[in-house]
Amino acid sequence: MEFDLSYLQPKERASFGLRALYEAAGCRKYHMGRFEEYGLYQENRSFLSSEQVITFTDLDGRLLALKPDVTLSIAKTAQPAAGETLKYYYHENVYRPSAESHTFKEISQMGLEMLGAVGEAQVQQTVRLAAQSLGQLGAAWVLEVSHMGYLFGLLDALAVPENARPALLGSLREKNAHELRAAAKAAGLDDAGAETLCGLLSLCGGYEETLTRAEAFSKNDRMRAAAAELRALAEPLEAAGGSIRLDLSLAGEMEYYNGLVFQGYLRGLPRPLLKGGRYDRLMQKFTPGADAIGFAVYLDELDRLSAPLPPVQQQKTEKTMLNVALPKGRLGDKVYDLLARIGYGCTEDYNATRKLVVENPAAGIRYFLVKPSDVAIYVEHGAADVGIAGKDILTEASADVYELLDTGLGKCRMCVAAPADYQDDPSRPVRVATKFVNIAKNYYASMGRDIDIIKLNGSIELAPILGLSDVIVDIVETGTTLRENGLKVVTEFLPISARFIANKASYQFKHKEMDEMLEKLRDTLQEAAK
Repeated sequence: MEFDLSYLQPKERASFGLRALYEAAGCRKYHMGRFEEYGLYQENRSFLSSEQVITFTDLDGRLLALKPDVTLSIAKTAQPAAGETLKYYYHENVYRPSAESHTFKEISQMGLEMLGAVGEAQVQQTVRLAAQSLGQLGAAWVLEVSHMGYLFGLLDALAVPENARPALLGSLREKNAHELRAAAKAAGLDDAGAETLCGLLSLCGGYEETLTRAEAFSKNDRMRAAAAELRALAEPLEAAGGSIRLDLSLAGEMEYYNGLVFQGYLRGLPRPLLKGGRYDRLMQKFTPGADAIGFAVYLDELDRLSAPLPPVQQQKTEKTMLNVALPKGRLGDKVYDLLARIGYGCTEDYNATRKLVVENPAAGIRYFLVKPSDVAIYVEHGAADVGIAGKDILTEASADVYELLDTGLGKCRMCVAAPADYQDDPSRPVRVATKFVNIAKNYYASMGRDIDIIKLNGSIELAPILGLSDVIVDIVETGTTLRENGLKVVTEFLPISARFIANKASYQFKHKEMDEMLEKLRDTLQEAAK
């Protein structure tokens, strides 16, 4: 009896195809236990995506953990001999906190690791297998490639202090030019240095064309060596099919990856399906002199491919449609007026209808009208390609999106405010009333100050008046409401304005449409500012 693979779920079918691919490449199956000694993760916290780990005490008294990571365990136990290259693949479940459900989630991974003697041949084979893995999955795909050596080389050339680098890499990961420039100036760079660093954001696009520009942009031997390694990958990647993009602002975790990094996307999925890169530092903690490169495929993401398309995406249009999450209210009206002025208007007035979706297929635009606080959620999860959201919302939600433009609209600031006669008492925690819980926690944590949070959803100014709190953390525009209630601004610590944001996966497939809209919007905003 012949078994019909069509009855399997997408991730089940994918696991068969990937296993055949990896075994044909000479990789051996690596199987490990479900548990690992917690000490391994405690000693290597900087290499984990989250420090939160499920732990329990074994019958012999050992503190064990459910695996949050596979690569760490393989690096610990592989122990390649000098000059030996070990090639493994795995199919394992890991246990990590979910940002969506705020619970731990069991995640199915397949991955491939090459450890020990890792030269040009092993690097090329790994990246080629990453591209072939995406090609196995039955949808249009993009492999995005970068090199941490190129990034570090530029930071060296600009003499950026070590302690300032994580913040700069964070802004690069978000494609956040406005905050990257400010962080560069705060790190001691002059105007020319800040502009040079921001120039890295333009090194994004087709592989060959972008690599040629990256070679010309190189400032030192480290950057030139990274560009040479990327050049050596050009031919193997060209033969892989699919879409290969070079994006030198793609920054992996600073302490994990030290060389080549790459991410893979499938059309229809809101986040990277594949992540990988070179991690020699981690490998050398366990086997001095050994190197390593590998990647993981997050199979659970494939479940989305079996879900039916939402109704708005089932409509056939000649143009690629950009789905825009537009905040209801004054800010949304301002943004819509700007976009309509540059050719992205709709014939139907969304304020004169109860519809939540309006569109103009001829212009390739579709608007979703949503609550302002929900814009980042729609964009991060891929329901919308782009959106307009306040910096307060993005910071509070820690939204994993590209922040492509500061529109300058809706300017205000996040402040600590208190009664006019308030004096801080350092002998006890500060009682803080706010609806921006995460922002408040992070602000006071940066000062090393203990606080008690009181979560409120409105009329925050009442809390110190009635003695419910010592201070409030809230948005201040003019300060009139504070003054009329006997309060004063103690500290301003976060400037806020409306930001143009994009889903990271959508950007891979619709970057031309997004860049065109951005260019027109930027020109219009600059003209209005004159």
